[in-house]
Amino acid sequence: MRRRTPPPPSPLPQRDGIDPVRVRLPGEGAWATVREHLVERLGAARAEVVDGMLEAGLVVGADGRAVAPDAAYVPGMFVWYHRELPPEVPVPFPLEIVHRDEHIVVVDKPHFMATTPRGSHVTESALARLRRELGLPALGAAHRLDRLTAGLVLFTVRPEERGAYQSLFRDRRVRKVYEAVAPYDPELALPRTVRSRIVKERGVLAAYEVAGEPNAVSRVELVEHGARGLGRYRLLPATGQTHQLRVHMNTLGVPILGDPLYPEVAAAVPAGDFRRPLQLLARELEFTDPVTGTEHRLRSGRVLEAWTSYDGWAAAPSTGAGQ
Repeated sequence: MRRRTPPPPSPLPQRDGIDPVRVRLPGEGAWATVREHLVERLGAARAEVVDGMLEAGLVVGADGRAVAPDAAYVPGMFVWYHRELPPEVPVPFPLEIVHRDEHIVVVDKPHFMATTPRGSHVTESALARLRRELGLPALGAAHRLDRLTAGLVLFTVRPEERGAYQSLFRDRRVRKVYEAVAPYDPELALPRTVRSRIVKERGVLAAYEVAGEPNAVSRVELVEHGARGLGRYRLLPATGQTHQLRVHMNTLGVPILGDPLYPEVAAAVPAGDFRRPLQLLARELEFTDPVTGTEHRLRSGRVLEAWTSYDGWAAAPSTGAGQ
């Protein structure tokens, strides 16, 4: 099998911890100029933006030189540019480092912060912030947490080692423990292991269960129950489907507090509304380092506010305490 030639290195540096966009011009097509292809790629409504970037010299080739507005289309050519990003509301909670060495960085991510750039959450993602704050432009994520879920996330320092750490999660060699606050149901027999087949369609906010071979397995344990009919739960996912724990808790009839998707999709909240965070926390990560052989047992120091101070969680805007 012929080995694919890697693309040339980017001639543009990162901006705010975000890599430039790299475009490889297709080998076949009827475009006469680079501009024509970029306009078709980005949409006709963006033609004025493309023209502005070309006129300002913001689209460059592999040699770092600006691509001229009338540059001829060359199949296989690479070009780079930075997207113009709208301002983002900073997530007002700390991103705390739990462990750092020359190979990995493990952080305690707050609620509301995306793990990696996605959608409207780009420069305020954990990855972009860490690249800027730690001066590590090659930092990459070994796995992800939902934006609304807080807790431990592992990042890799060296790109050539990223695959080894990603394989830990792919091959289920990481022991993950989550914590959640949800309604307490005395009729619900726990502990139990929930097995189902979960489907998450692109463009659809909520995942759902269907008949078929299970692809999602979660162990659910009740740690304690207290006032207001609430319980504190320990969740151990054996698989990693999107929204798996949220779906399984909802299936059991005890949806996690603050969940905007389960049991029903709620109206979107405005940017900057950090109230009532989802009461789900990635509490522990345990694994053998595939590079150093070190045994890591890491734990989040965060608390779930609905358990420790329900009135504060339910009524007042979040201030960062307990996040």
